[in-house]
Amino acid sequence: MTTFIAKADEQRNWYVLDAKGQVLGKLAAIAAQILSGKRKPSYTPFLDTGDHVIVINAAAVHLSGRKESEKVYRRHSGFMGGLKSSAAGDVRKKAPTRLVEEAVRAMLPKNKLGGAMLGKLTVYSGDSHPHQAQKPQPVSVK
Repeated sequence: MTTFIAKADEQRNWYVLDAKGQVLGKLAAIAAQILSGKRKPSYTPFLDTGDHVIVINAAAVHLSGRKESEKVYRRHSGFMGGLKSSAAGDVRKKAPTRLVEEAVRAMLPKNKLGGAMLGKLTVYSGDSHPHQAQKPQPVSVK
């Protein structure tokens, strides 16, 4: 008996997630599962077998508790003293897609495979996207 190993050039599906009114962590967890391929029966941990994910209405995602004012996003310029930090509310005003991108990135592997998975994520702050030709299937977030 042989062990099944998925092919990396397998057909990838497209899914669309609506973030309006959804909790950020639950939305990011579902997106990370789809991107890594864990929802497929052909899941292989060392191969990128995941699908593409489109997240719309990222500006309307919900943060529970006091995270809007207390959660801190940090980035570093690479120079000495170059640490910049801002609250989640300020990040939402300036770049609302960054909230979802950072949450999903933190749930993926921290290696080249995770970077390849993150490349299949597209986030839009509004309710429209230009990927109608790929016929994305809607996914409900419970």
